[in-house]
Amino acid sequence: MGELADRKLDTEARITKLREQLQNAEALAKAKACVYVTGSYGRLEASPYSDLDLFIVGKSDNEGKSLLKRLDEICIKADLIEVTRKLGIPEFSGDGRYLVNYSVSELTKTLGTPKDDVENTFTARLLLLLESRPLLEQVVYSEVTQDVIAAYWRDYEDHSATFMPAFLANDILRLWRTFCVNYEARTERVPDEEKAKGKLKNYKLKHSRLLTCYSALLYLLAVYRLQGTVTPSDAITMINMTPTGRLRWLLDQSDLKSAHGALCTLLDQYEVFLQATTAAENELVRRFMNKSTSRDYMDAADKFGDMVYQALTAIGNGSRFQRLLIV
Repeated sequence: MGELADRKLDTEARITKLREQLQNAEALAKAKACVYVTGSYGRLEASPYSDLDLFIVGKSDNEGKSLLKRLDEICIKADLIEVTRKLGIPEFSGDGRYLVNYSVSELTKTLGTPKDDVENTFTARLLLLLESRPLLEQVVYSEVTQDVIAAYWRDYEDHSATFMPAFLANDILRLWRTFCVNYEARTERVPDEEKAKGKLKNYKLKHSRLLTCYSALLYLLAVYRLQGTVTPSDAITMINMTPTGRLRWLLDQSDLKSAHGALCTLLDQYEVFLQATTAAENELVRRFMNKSTSRDYMDAADKFGDMVYQALTAIGNGSRFQRLLIV
């Protein structure tokens, strides 16, 4: 098997083990909230060095607040921390600052408002749609995703035969631009070790982050081309696929043959990217401190972006939806 297949099997096994160890948290969340993983676990491509990125989202009460009570939330977080340590998973990023309990109402009511960025609901919502897997309470997870999709598809009934998911597409583009801006703002240029760390982040940005966003855009663009509309159920199908799974789905569409060459190259190159990043961060930084090696990696990242553009152009085929993604 290839690197992607190996990582998928290994990540699924780890998620299963996590669920088995989180029985207390599962009982506390039952019918009230879900916990979903994102990042490499959500993409089913975690390595032994991957940390666990996750969000807690509760169903809403009559006031729009999470049904998950504060004390139960604290107990769930404690269980998550204890179990990840027990299983030898690296500590939560940001010292656990992103372990926040949102209500589904907070994810949808902040859509398009200034609060969306300030309260981090934007990131929680977009990663839910683009690279998530349920860890606890799959039924609630399904209800939450349906509610979020309904918010993006709120004009669907009046335009069901020709619906273009412009609202969601614009938010996906905004997420990608946010990743890019955050990279520029947070990257140190000196000394050499910090510069190498920046190049490593850029390499990952131009592979996994790029594919997370653009695999969804490619999927939506393809569905619109094939059907002339995109339904809420199409969006749910997209959520249930990993980013690489969306590329494979596109390869199964005979009407999209003009994009198959670029899509195959993307999958091949992504395998190489995963192999290249299967190491501890200090080892990866050491590699990027070598100018020749660093140049080769960044050339590969540029080629990956070129292939995404080729696939986008071939699948878009000059459609109005493609134009919206550009202008």
